Amino acid sequence: MSRIEGQAREVSGYAKGEAARLRILEAALAAFGASGFKGATTRQIAEAAGVNLPALKYYFGGKEGLYLACAEEIVERYRARMVAPVLRAQSMLEARHTPDEARAALKTVIRALADQMMETREAEAWAGFVLREMTEPGPAFAILFDQVWEPGINVVGYMIGLAGGLDSRAAQIEALLLISSLSAFGTARPVSLQSLGWDDVGGERFETVMANLERRIDELGR
Repeated sequence: MSRIEGQAREVSGYAKGEAARLRILEAALAAFGASGFKGATTRQIAEAAGVNLPALKYYFGGKEGLYLACAEEIVERYRARMVAPVLRAQSMLEARHTPDEARAALKTVIRALADQMMETREAEAWAGFVLREMTEPGPAFAILFDQVWEPGINVVGYMIGLAGGLDSRAAQIEALLLISSLSAFGTARPVSLQSLGWDDVGGERFETVMANLERRIDELGR
């Protein structure tokens, strides 16, 4: 076998291995979201992912390693969508440090966060996992808090403080209230859709929700 053929096999093997790893993660997110850390079994997850138990142990070491890997995967996907909007908002504030600019920057961040929570299918896959960690903190709580929840609250709180002239604690509380309102179309989506008579929250309906959120932001400090 030539060196090129050997390299091709290595690439192919890596691709297959990565595909198997992602299937395990998707199956684990669903299983842990539905049954929690204690209720879900590695055998159940392996079967759903179409792999054997030794493969699951090879990639993740065991049940807790897999659970923590699910949290890290959520963090990575969250960052992939949120880093650019946050950097854009920060650059806006560096250019002009005014309440109006702070409101505009805040709208940029909240729109990106709303889009992630409302319109992406992957957010639906995370919902059960994340909700369980919120209501029944487990091994992944610290990862999600330190790398997603607290940084998000701090960024939004900082912008709210600038926009509304609030002290840090008041701004933090307002940030928690604003971010938690998005859950009406995230984890609580079935209730909201039933109440509004909608079958989804995409397109024009997403813009309707955003218009209401942006009106709230415009009222800060006025």
